[in-house]
Amino acid sequence: MKSKSLFLTLIILLIPFSVALAGENVIDTGDTAWMIVATALVMVMTPAGLALFYGGMSRYKNLLNTYAMTFVSYCLASIIWMAWGYSLAFGPDIAGVVGGLDHIFLKGITVNSLTGSIPTYVFVVFQMTFAGITVALVLGSIVDRMKFSSWIVFTILWVTFIYCPIAHWAWGGGWMGKMGALDFAGGNVVHINAGVGGLVLALILGKRLGYGREAMFPSSIALTALGAALLWFGWFGFNAGSELAADGIAGSAFLVTNTSAAMGALTWIFAEWLFDKRPTVLGLASGAVAGLVAITPGSGFVDLPASLIIGLVSGCLGYLFVTVIKHRLGYDDSLDAFGVHGICGFWGALATGIFANPAINEAGRGLLYGNPKQVLIQLVSILGTALFTAVGTVIVVYVTKLITGGIRVSKEDEMFGLDNAIHGERAFEITP
Repeated sequence: MKSKSLFLTLIILLIPFSVALAGENVIDTGDTAWMIVATALVMVMTPAGLALFYGGMSRYKNLLNTYAMTFVSYCLASIIWMAWGYSLAFGPDIAGVVGGLDHIFLKGITVNSLTGSIPTYVFVVFQMTFAGITVALVLGSIVDRMKFSSWIVFTILWVTFIYCPIAHWAWGGGWMGKMGALDFAGGNVVHINAGVGGLVLALILGKRLGYGREAMFPSSIALTALGAALLWFGWFGFNAGSELAADGIAGSAFLVTNTSAAMGALTWIFAEWLFDKRPTVLGLASGAVAGLVAITPGSGFVDLPASLIIGLVSGCLGYLFVTVIKHRLGYDDSLDAFGVHGICGFWGALATGIFANPAINEAGRGLLYGNPKQVLIQLVSILGTALFTAVGTVIVVYVTKLITGGIRVSKEDEMFGLDNAIHGERAFEITP
């Protein structure tokens, strides 16, 4: 009896050791449950949060068109990602540039395949939501003036040839990750990429009719504020979920994400109050998004004090570019995708190199913790992303033009509104 009890005790004691030896071959149900929730949170960000955020800022005659273009971006990215996008981003590395086509249509992945401690299927869908929101963010620069058909073609090409390679660079075994660049949840991959892509597309399309000469009022600040709140809510999955586990780093990312967003919102609105004499709801919403953007690349690497600084600077930068610099330069970034996502994405990626704290995540050590080289690495990653996106987007735009015979709506459609001209619908019933 004693020998049997000893044998059972030994087996019980060896279970944790056996699990540890198994490593990545053992599914963690807690991690899996969290990642399914995180994926759902990120999904909500595009066809609900971003669509409302952008739709409310667009003019009343283009609200539904803006919503439709955001919604269709997510739908297209969902199919592209499963067909070939995931393989291009996370397939076997080819020269540090792109993944191979080994996993086209998810070939070779089964219900038993694992990525870390979660099913690979869950990881695939989680990453798909990032592709969906990134291309939808580009839309913010060009609402009111791009053909719906051209947007569909542009989305297919841009996700395939711009988003997927950059995702591979940072997260799929490409040159950026090998160099040691830190991008926890998408500073380069999502925000710099989308911001630069949007700016390039806006410059090629040209300004909206009447830009700078007539007022272009948002259709509903209430919808924009609701959209911002949904984005903030979903961003917890965006950042904390990027740990791919329910652990302390995910908890820290959750905390600093909220703090940076709050600080960004307060900074932006107080800047408005100081210089424009009016604290606006749009300023609150925009500042929160600026803070969320800036904390994204460092969310799994920085501590609470750093998140306060990151949020504060993002609010200042966003306000400055949206209200001053954009108008002085004269470009028409309709909903300020570049001013918020591009500029605050630049700052966030650089700030990660400054504030990355090994006490939070041993994978990252920044300038303030004895590694000045990390700032240089971050700068190289920023410049590499911006250059590739700028050149690549130009090519994608001109290929789209060849396919669709032009990318801008007619003057008549732009003047009278795209909701009715393209979709045959109206968001609001206008009465005399």
